Amino acid sequence: MLASNRKSRQLWLKASALFSVGLLTWSPAAQAQAQVTGAATPQTIAANRAFSATLPWDNTSEDELAKRGFVATLEDPLIRNAAGKVVLDLSAYDFAQGPAPETANPSLWRHAALLRIHGLFKVAPKIWQVRGFDISVMSIIETDTGYIIIDPLTVAETAKAAMSLVKKHVGDKPIHAVIYSHSHADHFGGVKGIVSEADVQSGKVKIIAPIGFMEHAVSENLIAGPAMSRRAVFQFGTTLERGPAGQVGAGIGMEVPVGGSLGLIAPTDTIERTGQTMTVDGMKIEFQVTPGTEAPAEMNFFFPDLGALCLAENANVTMHNILPPRGALVRDSKAWADYLTESMNLFGARTDVMFVSHGWPRWGRQEVATYVANHRDAYKYLHDQSVRLMNQGMTATEIAETIALPELLTKQWYNHGYYGTMSHNSKAVYQRYLGWYDANPANLNPLPPEAAAKRYVDAMGGADKALGLAKIAYDAGDYRWSAELASRIVFADSTNKLAREVLAQSFEQMGYQAESMLWRNMYLNGAQEARKTPSVPNAGTVAPDMISAISSPQLFDLLAIRVDPEKAKGKNIAVAFVFPDRNERYRLVLRNSVMVNEGPSTEPVDATVTMPRPAFLGMLFSGTSPASLVLRGVMKIDGKTDSLRAFMSTLDNSDPKAPFPIVTP
Repeated sequence: MLASNRKSRQLWLKASALFSVGLLTWSPAAQAQAQVTGAATPQTIAANRAFSATLPWDNTSEDELAKRGFVATLEDPLIRNAAGKVVLDLSAYDFAQGPAPETANPSLWRHAALLRIHGLFKVAPKIWQVRGFDISVMSIIETDTGYIIIDPLTVAETAKAAMSLVKKHVGDKPIHAVIYSHSHADHFGGVKGIVSEADVQSGKVKIIAPIGFMEHAVSENLIAGPAMSRRAVFQFGTTLERGPAGQVGAGIGMEVPVGGSLGLIAPTDTIERTGQTMTVDGMKIEFQVTPGTEAPAEMNFFFPDLGALCLAENANVTMHNILPPRGALVRDSKAWADYLTESMNLFGARTDVMFVSHGWPRWGRQEVATYVANHRDAYKYLHDQSVRLMNQGMTATEIAETIALPELLTKQWYNHGYYGTMSHNSKAVYQRYLGWYDANPANLNPLPPEAAAKRYVDAMGGADKALGLAKIAYDAGDYRWSAELASRIVFADSTNKLAREVLAQSFEQMGYQAESMLWRNMYLNGAQEARKTPSVPNAGTVAPDMISAISSPQLFDLLAIRVDPEKAKGKNIAVAFVFPDRNERYRLVLRNSVMVNEGPSTEPVDATVTMPRPAFLGMLFSGTSPASLVLRGVMKIDGKTDSLRAFMSTLDNSDPKAPFPIVTP
C-alpha cells in the first residue's frame, strides 16, 4: 500500500511540473490521438504475457474433458424465435480459437475456446448433454421407455433446438420428467420448448424441483428487478460486439439467449429433504437438498443405477460468484463448501461420472473425488481466510487486494476466476458478516458521488490538472488509478469529453487484462457507456409465466415499492382488493407514504375493487386500462372512486426498462 501511495505522489509531482512549464496540454492533435483504437497498449500486452507465464499450460485435462463424447451439432447455427428473429447464433464465437489476441487475457481466451464447443455429447451409457446452446447445459437421462430432462435451458427456442439433436441422434421418445436443479431461470425457462403444460397437468410428465423453488424462482428478480436487469447488461456484456476486442463469453457459458420465450411450469413433485428418493420410468434418483448455496433453492442428485452424480451449479468449470455483480442475496460460501463435502460422503464411493449444469463432466471415481475436494477447498479457503483477515482488522477492500488461493488450487483451471473472483467473493464474505461499513467513521456518512467528485477535482487544482494526472497514469499503465481520476472528473462534469475518453480507454485496458469474463464485460460495457449515454432498454426480468406464479402478497409488495413519497404525502386511504376467482381479499392501507398489506382484514375501507386476478395482472404488467375493465364489467368499484384514483396516483410510473446511467452521473 505504501509503494502505491509513493507512486501516486510521484505521478502528482510529475503532472504538476509539466503543467508549470506548459508541456502538458490537450491540443486538437492530442485529442485525436486519444480516440479509441481498440488496441491493447504495450503495458497491457506485457501484463498479459507476464500473467500467461504463471498459468499451468502443461495441464491439458480440461481441453480433453470439454471435447470428450462429442456426437454432432446443428447444421444451421441460427436458432430463431417464431417471428424469425435470431435468439442464439451458435457460430458467434467461432473466432475464439488459436493463440490469444493482444486484447484478451490468455487464460480467459483458453476458457472461451472450450466453452464455445457446442452440440450433443454422450457422457456415459444412458446419459447425454447438449452444451453451448445456452449459457446453461441440458442433460438427458434415458429411462426404460423415454427421457428425464435436467435443466431445460433459458428459453423455449434453445431447449427445442437442443431436443431436436437428441431426437435425431438418440431417439424420439417421450419425456417422463423434467428436473429443475435450482431456481435460476436458465435452468427452467425453456421447459415449454420440450413439454406442454397439458401433459404436466394430465400426469404424463413430472416436474421435479427442490423445496422453495417457486417462491425463489419468481422472487429473486422481483423486488430489485429493474436494478438487477440493468446491472446484468454489464455482467453479461449484452450490448457488446462479439469478438477479440469485445465480449468473448460469460464465464459459465457463452451468452444468454435474447428474444426467446421464457416460461415456467410449476413443479408437480417437491424434494424436501436430503435422502429423499424417487423412481421415474424405472430410473431411481437419490436427492440432496443444498439451500443457500449457488441458489436459495437448489439440489444435487444421484442415479445409483448409472453411478452418476449431478452437482447442479454447486460445482463448475470456474470459481462461481458468492455475490453476482448483477446483484442478489449474498450466498454462504461455508455452506457451499460443506454441502460439497456432504455430497462426497453421500455419493462419492459410488460415483463413476459427475456432471453439472454448466460446463463439462468428469469421469472416474478418483478424478471426481479430486475435483470436488479441490473445488470445495477453494470455497472453504475463500471463506476462512476472508474471515481470518477480517478479524485482524482488514477491510473488505484490503482483503480483496491480499487474498489469493494457494498454488496447488490455482493449478486447477476450474478454480480460476472466469465467473466469480477471489477479489469480488472475499468482499461478499465480508458483507455477509459485517455489511458495507468498514468501521472507519470517515466512511460512515460519505458525500454522494457527484458532490465528492466536484470537491476532489477542485482539490487537485481543477479539471485540467486532474485530467493531466489521469493521462500520465494511463500512459504509465496504471489503469486503476487513471480510471479513478477520470471517473471523478466525469462525475464532477459529465460534459467533459476528454475525461470520458480517458475513462473509457482505462476501462478497456483493464478489460483486456481481466481473467474474469464478467470483469471484462463490465469494464468494456463501462467503456461503451463512458463514450455514449446508454439508450438500449434493459431486458424484462419477469416473464408472463413467472408473473402468473407471483403470489398476491408479492404483487402488493411490488406496488409498495413503487410508492412515490411526494405523491403520497398527506394521504390516508384504505382500499380492498377482491379476487373472486381465487377467493382472496386483501386490505391495503396507504399512510405516512407507506403502503401496507394488512391481509384479509375486514376493517372499513374507502373503496373496494373486485376483479379476476388475471385482469389485475394485465392492468399492472400489460398496460390494460382500468377504464376499459370497468366498461367491460370485468372490474367493479364500490365506494369512493376518487379515493381509489388517489391511491393509484401515488405509484411511480417510471419505465423499469429505462437504462439508468452507471459510469456517468
